[in-house]
Amino acid sequence: MKYYCGMKVLMVCLGNICRSPLAEGILQMKIKAQGLDWEVDSAGTGAWHVGEQPDRRSIQVARKNGIDITYQRARQFQAQDLDTFDLIFAMDQSNLANILRKANNTIQEKKVHLIMNQVDPNANRSVPDPYYDDDGFEQVYEMLDKACDKIIARWV
Repeated sequence: MKYYCGMKVLMVCLGNICRSPLAEGILQMKIKAQGLDWEVDSAGTGAWHVGEQPDRRSIQVARKNGIDITYQRARQFQAQDLDTFDLIFAMDQSNLANILRKANNTIQEKKVHLIMNQVDPNANRSVPDPYYDDDGFEQVYEMLDKACDKIIARWV
């Protein structure tokens, strides 16, 4: 299915402070450059950081790549997100399973994807959580940048 306007995309990781804020910022930059009328948000399956800014290291790597994510605030994934969003991208298998547990039907389930499967279909690779590895943020940015290119190519 192709979406030219009005698509809503949600990026989901564990705490909504490292991976999903980067994915949100990257995709927002790309859709703006394409002139697309899409909405992008992010959430975490856990509630530890609700209301907080993204991790300072995510902010730094985004800024280094010309993206400002300082306005973002962490929020927890809610079951109604499965109705609100057209596409939901999980950063890893654990988040994917947590999201799918909240799905009530196959329509909701079909909206949920492992983000790196956009780059390597059916490889089921996870975006590693860089929280405990200062050096991991660059790698995560590069992975998400490629995945966001594929998202736009597939759904435009």
